[in-house]
Amino acid sequence: MCDDVCFTDLSRRDFGALSVAASVLAAPAVTHAGVPVTETDVEIKTADGTADAVFMAPSTGKHPGVLVWTDIMGLRPAFRDMGRRLAAEGYAVLTPNPFYRASGKVPKEGLGLSFQDPGAREKMMGLMGGLVAPGAAERDAATFVAWLDGQPQVDTAKKIGTSGYCMGGPLIMRTAASLPGRIGAAGSFHGGGLVTDKPESPHLMIPKMKAKMLIAIAVDDDAKQPEAKDVLKAAFAAANVAAEIEVYADSKHGWCVPGSPVHNPAQADRAFTRLLATFKAGLA
Repeated sequence: MCDDVCFTDLSRRDFGALSVAASVLAAPAVTHAGVPVTETDVEIKTADGTADAVFMAPSTGKHPGVLVWTDIMGLRPAFRDMGRRLAAEGYAVLTPNPFYRASGKVPKEGLGLSFQDPGAREKMMGLMGGLVAPGAAERDAATFVAWLDGQPQVDTAKKIGTSGYCMGGPLIMRTAASLPGRIGAAGSFHGGGLVTDKPESPHLMIPKMKAKMLIAIAVDDDAKQPEAKDVLKAAFAAANVAAEIEVYADSKHGWCVPGSPVHNPAQADRAFTRLLATFKAGLA
C-alpha cells in the first residue's frame, strides 16, 4: 500500500540499447492450481546495477511474457504467490525487486517493512529514490522486457503484458508508453498518482500507448481524487486507446494484495479475472 504517498514523480528520457544478463540462483518446481509452474530466482544486469527478481512460468511450452511491478513494500511472498497464480494461467511472469539500486538483493521473505511503521515508511520512501530518478523506470522496463524476450519460455510472437499495484500503477503506464510496440496489455490496481498536475503525469503519456488498459480503482482513492477516473476516461478516448476503468465496490487502497490489512479476496479475484481478460484480448 502507499496511502497518500504514492509514486508520482518520474520523468521520461530516451534510452539506448542495454546489455542484459541473468544468473539463475534457484529453480524449484512448484505447482499452483494443478498446473506445474517453475519458479526461478534470477539476477538481471541493468544500466544501473543488478536487479534481483523471480521468474515463474508453466513448466512446458512458450507463453506470453508479463512484467509485474510491486507496491511500495516490494518483492515478497505475497507477490511470489501472485506470480505463481498468474503463471498457472499460462504466462511467463517476471517480478523484479524495484528497489535494487538502494536495497541490494532482498531475501525471499522480503524487506520485512510495515507501512504502518513511520520509521519503515521513511525507509521505503528512501528506497524509491533511484526508481523515481529521471528515466530510471523506463530503463528498467526496457531491460526487463528484453530479458523476458530472451527466455525460452516466452513466446516472442505474442505481445508482453504488465501489471502494477500502488506505486506500480504509474509504472505500467510508463512501461506501456515507452514500449508501445511490445506492450499489448496493462493493468493498474489501486495505482497512485495516475493523474497529477505535473508535466510528467502518467495520464499525459496515454497518446503514446497502444496497449489495452485496465484501471482498477479503490473506493478510498476515488474519494480522495474523484476527478481522476474521468480525466483518464477522456484521455484514453481521445487517444483511441481501449481502456476499462472501474471503481471497485467495498475496496480500499491495497485490496488486491494478499496479506494486506485491507485485502478483499472477492474483489481481488474479480480484478484478477478482469486482468486475465485484458491479457487475453491484448497479448495476441
